[in-house]
Amino acid sequence: MRTDLYQGHDYYLMDELLSEEQKLVRDTVRAWIKKDVSPIIEDAAEKAVFPKHLIRGLAEMGAFGPYIPVEYGGAGLDQISYGLIMQELERCDSGLRSTASVQSSLVMYPIYKYGSEEQRKKYLPKLANGEWIGCFGLTEPDFGSNPGGMVTHFKDMGDHFLLNGTKMWISNAPFAHIAIVWAKNEEGRIHGLIVEREMEGFSTPAMHGKWSLRTSDTGELIFDNVKVPKENLLPNKSGLGAPLGCLDSARYGIAWGVIGVALDCYDVALRYSKERMQFGKPIGAFQLQQKKLAEMITEITKAQLLTFRLGQLRNEGRATSAQISMAKRNNIAMAKEIVSEARQILGAMGITNEFPVMRHMMNLESVITYEGTHDIHLLITGMDITGLDAFK
Repeated sequence: MRTDLYQGHDYYLMDELLSEEQKLVRDTVRAWIKKDVSPIIEDAAEKAVFPKHLIRGLAEMGAFGPYIPVEYGGAGLDQISYGLIMQELERCDSGLRSTASVQSSLVMYPIYKYGSEEQRKKYLPKLANGEWIGCFGLTEPDFGSNPGGMVTHFKDMGDHFLLNGTKMWISNAPFAHIAIVWAKNEEGRIHGLIVEREMEGFSTPAMHGKWSLRTSDTGELIFDNVKVPKENLLPNKSGLGAPLGCLDSARYGIAWGVIGVALDCYDVALRYSKERMQFGKPIGAFQLQQKKLAEMITEITKAQLLTFRLGQLRNEGRATSAQISMAKRNNIAMAKEIVSEARQILGAMGITNEFPVMRHMMNLESVITYEGTHDIHLLITGMDITGLDAFK
């Protein structure tokens, strides 16, 4: 059982830019992680299980829908506070952050943003307090980067909709109480539907064999003539822009989250470099190790500045999808490089479960491709700066 010695790194004094509330939110989550999660996370990853007992703690920390208004059960926090929560969760494990991120940005967000008042009151409080867990059904076996090509569909049967199709690579699916499912109507228009666990013909088989995100439950969503009540249609937005709006929120959380991964690996490598003796002195005294560490904190600091500014823009309602794509792509690439360098500094110890580095490395192999691959985000930036569409 590993003791979490992390204290934080703030080379450019970013804390001076945070409000007292934002720092309190971050420090509260960090204390909970260090006490209740870090000691068990390696064992959970080895066993490939999501520690469901942590759901209560996540809810109590306000990690489910932190920016959802208090009247619907959320904490009513700003976007930077949301980012800081995601950063602290992912510093521990990407699978843990993924569970909270899906619940917040891909389940609660669309209900709040696109749902009716009745839907908000029915679902959001139970999702906020962790009584219900949700999932988000967009990706299909043959449609990942091209979600508009989805074949999952529903028909109007008069007093209900009849839903058929399959979704895969769905976080939280095996134990979710509800699913936000994106499907085409008979005219080919994409809509969101709230599908509940008890609906006949709805199943969520688990997917196994993952070497990445092992603490996150992943599954399929299968719809075999599922009767969905008409009141479960999200009424306030349709078209591909609806699910992509949800992904903007989730990608923003990822941009913050992977900074946590980088900080954790930098912290471990820095401490190890001062303790590990070779040739009569700590390895941190050698030039090549100092080069690694100096470049690591430089890249982390650049990502912190990029993401903090993005958070300001999100608070003002001015952040664009392309800006979010840039931050997600840049920060994941940064985190992957820092994890790799940390593993080098730790030498053989870097591949053991005594340190979190190898687990973080495996997790990032999922984070770099889900919710928009590295290459897709590059093309989003390319299209934004040239005005030319490279997707067609």
